[in-house]
Amino acid sequence: MSETTKQPTSRLAALFERLEGEGRAALIPYITAGDPSGEATVALMHAMVEGGADAIEIGVPFSDPMADGPVIQAAHERALKSGLGLRGVIDLVAEFRRRDGETPVVLMGYQNPIEAIGVDTFVDKAATAGVDGVLTVDLPPEEADELAAAMGARGMDPIFLLAPTTSAGRTREVASKGSGFVYYVSLKGVTGAANLDTAALASQVEGIRETCDLPVGVGFGIRDAATAGQVGRVADAVIVGSAIVRLIHEQVTAAGGMNDEVLETVRGFLAELRAAVESARSST
Repeated sequence: MSETTKQPTSRLAALFERLEGEGRAALIPYITAGDPSGEATVALMHAMVEGGADAIEIGVPFSDPMADGPVIQAAHERALKSGLGLRGVIDLVAEFRRRDGETPVVLMGYQNPIEAIGVDTFVDKAATAGVDGVLTVDLPPEEADELAAAMGARGMDPIFLLAPTTSAGRTREVASKGSGFVYYVSLKGVTGAANLDTAALASQVEGIRETCDLPVGVGFGIRDAATAGQVGRVADAVIVGSAIVRLIHEQVTAAGGMNDEVLETVRGFLAELRAAVESARSST
């Protein structure tokens, strides 16, 4: 293990250790912070946990979310109009932690906002608020030493992306600098893309495991309970983003704002995903 990583004592490490014993994958939903509002974000986080989320990934609003497809790009635009930035997202995590001290929370975003407030300031505030991991989409592992070291010193997990085109050598480098889990982008494209080839996924994940001893989370292209279950058979974590962001926006628009019925719909969708993930390996 490199100097930029830490011993497995984080909430994420504890989660994956427990789920390995239970024989199932983690369910990790994604939402964009501030869409439709900061207050709604915290309520949605709790609803997703109640529905069965094992961890939560929170998107940090950014003006150029280049890894994201139209659904999440639009969510970023809506969140930015409310003025929510990285500091505000960290405050939302702190608010969530007042009721939930166990569910791991991962921030997913881009490097520019972190650089704007400074690496040390960001890590200190995020760790204090209860952030467990950070996935910085546009930060390659070759340039991540400063952030990874600062995070490791505060018990946080630096998380990196792997793609279908990632070489074995680069996978080893990611494994040496990251912790918590690796995020495997199952499609050549942006979030929300279609045509996930679940038949090929097993061999791809197995190839990653040959050179990486971190849990493998799979995202991009998981849009319903059926695909969540298929991915849950082979991955250590099933990450669902665009489908949830789309559902929230549709429900909020139809209701004219956030209300209990919207939260119940989201809770129910998470319960469907959780049931599929739980039954995935028992059916093989």
